[in-house]
Amino acid sequence: MPTPAYIAGAILFGIIGFAAYRYGKKTERSKAKWTGIALMFYPYLTGSDTRLLYAVGAALCAVLYFYRD
Repeated sequence: MPTPAYIAGAILFGIIGFAAYRYGKKTERSKAKWTGIALMFYPYLTGSDTRLLYAVGAALCAVLYFYRD
Protein backbone atom coordinates (compact mmCIF):
# COMPACT_ATOMS: atom_id res chain seq x y z
CA MET A 1 0.00 0.00 0.00
CA PRO A 2 1.53 3.37 -0.97
CA THR A 3 2.10 6.01 1.67
CA PRO A 4 0.39 9.41 1.61
CA ALA A 5 3.72 11.01 0.62
CA TYR A 6 3.93 8.69 -2.38
CA ILE A 7 0.37 9.49 -3.46
CA ALA A 8 0.97 13.24 -3.08
CA GLY A 9 4.18 12.99 -5.13
CA ALA A 10 2.50 10.97 -7.85
CA ILE A 11 -0.29 13.53 -8.12
CA LEU A 12 2.15 16.45 -8.08
CA PHE A 13 4.38 15.04 -10.80
CA GLY A 14 1.34 13.94 -12.79
CA ILE A 15 0.01 17.50 -12.82
CA ILE A 16 3.41 18.89 -13.80
CA GLY A 17 3.63 16.27 -16.54
CA PHE A 18 0.17 17.09 -17.86
CA ALA A 19 1.02 20.79 -17.99
CA ALA A 20 4.31 20.05 -19.79
CA TYR A 21 2.52 17.77 -22.25
CA ARG A 22 -0.11 20.40 -23.05
CA TYR A 23 2.58 23.07 -23.43
CA GLY A 24 4.68 20.86 -25.70
CA LYS A 25 1.70 19.91 -27.81
CA LYS A 26 0.50 23.49 -28.15
CA THR A 27 3.93 24.89 -29.08
CA GLU A 28 5.03 21.79 -31.04
CA ARG A 29 8.05 21.15 -28.80
CA SER A 30 8.62 17.43 -28.75
CA LYS A 31 11.06 17.41 -25.79
CA ALA A 32 8.50 19.04 -23.50
CA LYS A 33 5.71 16.80 -24.77
CA TRP A 34 7.61 13.53 -24.26
CA THR A 35 9.04 14.59 -20.92
CA GLY A 36 5.50 15.44 -19.83
CA ILE A 37 4.34 11.98 -20.84
CA ALA A 38 7.23 10.46 -18.89
CA LEU A 39 6.31 12.53 -15.82
CA MET A 40 2.70 11.38 -16.00
CA PHE A 41 3.43 7.67 -16.29
CA TYR A 42 6.69 6.93 -14.46
CA PRO A 43 5.02 6.56 -11.00
CA TYR A 44 3.53 3.29 -12.26
CA LEU A 45 7.05 1.93 -12.75
CA THR A 46 8.62 2.94 -9.44
CA GLY A 47 6.64 0.59 -7.21
CA SER A 48 6.11 1.88 -3.67
CA ASP A 49 9.54 3.45 -3.15
CA THR A 50 8.86 7.07 -2.23
CA ARG A 51 12.51 8.16 -2.44
CA LEU A 52 12.79 6.78 -5.97
CA LEU A 53 9.56 8.53 -6.97
CA TYR A 54 10.85 11.92 -5.82
CA ALA A 55 14.36 11.37 -7.24
CA VAL A 56 13.11 10.44 -10.71
CA GLY A 57 10.48 13.19 -10.62
CA ALA A 58 13.06 15.81 -9.70
CA ALA A 59 15.37 14.57 -12.47
CA LEU A 60 12.60 14.74 -15.07
CA CYS A 61 11.63 18.23 -13.89
CA ALA A 62 15.28 19.25 -14.24
CA VAL A 63 15.22 17.89 -17.79
CA LEU A 64 12.19 20.07 -18.47
CA TYR A 65 13.91 23.11 -17.05
CA PHE A 66 17.40 22.76 -18.50
CA TYR A 67 16.59 21.27 -21.91
CA ARG A 68 13.79 23.53 -22.96
CA ASP A 69 13.80 24.51 -26.63
